[in-house]
Amino acid sequence: MIQDTTSSMDKPVWEPSSERIERANISRFMRFVRESTGNDDIRRYAPLHEFSVRNPERFWSLVWEFCGIRAHGDHEPVLVDRDRMPGARWFPNVTLNFAQNLLRFKDERTAIVFRNEWGHRRELSYAELHAEVARVAHALKRAGVGLGDRVAGFMPNIPETIIAMLATTSLGATWSSCSPDFGIRGVVDRFGQIAPKVLFTADKYGYGGKRFDCLEKIRGVLDEMPSIEHLVVVPYSGEPLVLDGLRNAVALPDFCEGGEHALEFVPVPFDHPLYVMYSSGTTGVPKCIVHGVGGTLLQHLKELVLHTDLKREDRLFYYTTCGWMMWNWFVSGLAVGATLVVYDGSPSHPDGNALWDLADEVGISVFGTSAKWLSAIEKAGVKPRETHKLLQLKTILSTGSPLAPESYDYVYRDIKDRVLLASISGGTDIISCFALGCPVLPVYRGELQCRGLGMKVEILDDDGKPVRGEKGELACTAPFPSMPVFFWNDPDGEKYRSAYFSRVPGVWCHGDHAMLTEHDGVIIYGRSDATLNPGGVRIGTAEIYRQVEQVPEVLESVAVGQHWGDDERVILFVRLREGIVLDDALRERIARQIRANTTPRHVPAKILQVADIPRTISGKITEIAVRDVIHGRPVKNTDALANPQALACFRDLAELQR
Repeated sequence: MIQDTTSSMDKPVWEPSSERIERANISRFMRFVRESTGNDDIRRYAPLHEFSVRNPERFWSLVWEFCGIRAHGDHEPVLVDRDRMPGARWFPNVTLNFAQNLLRFKDERTAIVFRNEWGHRRELSYAELHAEVARVAHALKRAGVGLGDRVAGFMPNIPETIIAMLATTSLGATWSSCSPDFGIRGVVDRFGQIAPKVLFTADKYGYGGKRFDCLEKIRGVLDEMPSIEHLVVVPYSGEPLVLDGLRNAVALPDFCEGGEHALEFVPVPFDHPLYVMYSSGTTGVPKCIVHGVGGTLLQHLKELVLHTDLKREDRLFYYTTCGWMMWNWFVSGLAVGATLVVYDGSPSHPDGNALWDLADEVGISVFGTSAKWLSAIEKAGVKPRETHKLLQLKTILSTGSPLAPESYDYVYRDIKDRVLLASISGGTDIISCFALGCPVLPVYRGELQCRGLGMKVEILDDDGKPVRGEKGELACTAPFPSMPVFFWNDPDGEKYRSAYFSRVPGVWCHGDHAMLTEHDGVIIYGRSDATLNPGGVRIGTAEIYRQVEQVPEVLESVAVGQHWGDDERVILFVRLREGIVLDDALRERIARQIRANTTPRHVPAKILQVADIPRTISGKITEIAVRDVIHGRPVKNTDALANPQALACFRDLAELQR
């Protein structure tokens, strides 16, 4: 039900019905835990979470059993060296195969529904998906791919990307992918470090009504990556495929020539490398973050089954590219037997209703997107509640950046009132979430509902002490299964330890500025490494953005700290709607909005208009790059940016010299 979102923050904006609570997977799990442990107190989320962090061995073993993970070997011990972080090891005597767990179903239920902005339509049953994976796996094996080899995908979000990943992991090989809008240097900086044996690519991809060639970039990639023995090209566009001049190139149908093949699953240890993910790369060559088979599977199933309440009858959608960890998370929905709704193209083409049209057409029940997109369609005046039915929609997931309280208002006012809005937060580093949703808890405006089960998340003050009701550093103080198993090319683990454990030894500090609320929810204020510090007062940039985005003329903004004398001053750059010029009146209105809703400390010393704002390939505004430019420092890896030309907007600005 919907509540008055303009009233006290103490009132939930949504509460689950008794029927939803009764039918939730997590309610069944609580009964399972009570029966298995004899602990009759576990009837609400809070005691369940307390049990999960106090008894991690028992908790993760019960998740394993409840989710039906397929594996071989002895489940005991569950956790070895639990006091070492990093260094703890999970399920050391178990072997399993990731693809086998995602392909546990082989029936006629729909596994994948695919649509793109070109109008392409395709559906695959679980039986058909199984057969397609078998064909590609056989071809990869024939090409010499085996245990521990790397296979990469320079691919759009299409079924063939999922098939290639499953085929790779069925063989015990390791998968890595990035989206096709990366530049040559961005691809080489990532894949070049891991030396893949096979590279998958599409011939073209579409975005915003335009077609973009992938093969021209691939020519440059091949020149710098001698490890690639086979380039497999997916004829995605439907246009004639021209592979002249591409070393070892073959079209996917020719690569997979032959009849039907049995699909074999190679068992591997729990910590065997499954995925290689990458840091954003805005401060240098991206770090290669390696995630293990068992930790990824176990964590994803916990989040999908218990926190997202995903069931076989659900249709799960997440708007994502293959370069964002949400793709990896989303694809794990196959292990539940749900239907994945895969979409390739712009979410705003031809207009802001494109994804809501898709939701109605295919019956999406769990809809995932970014906070930025929700804000953008609100500004565009999109009101799906007035134009769409959204009959099956039960949950909206949002991540990528903090979801502003006003976006909660927008969802419940203009999209659907009887829907669980779950803002979730984690990252590539853990390929999962620290804080997220829960179907049996209320939703409070501006808050993530809860800390994840099995995640001993604390908010630490400047002295490293846990606090509640105060802003601090989001940290995890005990091991969890989806910690990276290692960083590539980091033999002594120094890069790994430095990334997360340098601030407080033995504690994972995530780099998010956050607060634990009286409801036991979490508010995320933005990255702590982008925290502003004027006059020694810590300010999260998200607090400024939340107010600036209320000004209709502003499309987006970026706030950074500029060294000024012996202090730091806040500089706000705004990109405005077409035809609007930042004058003194608008500048004062922006400042007044910030001052009235935050503190005078939050008001920028300068507000300047820019034509563009740099962002990473995954769509995140990069404050660090802007800060480096205004201080005259080089941006070390511009190829990690989707629009590196935007940096010129911030260079040598006279306004910043006075």
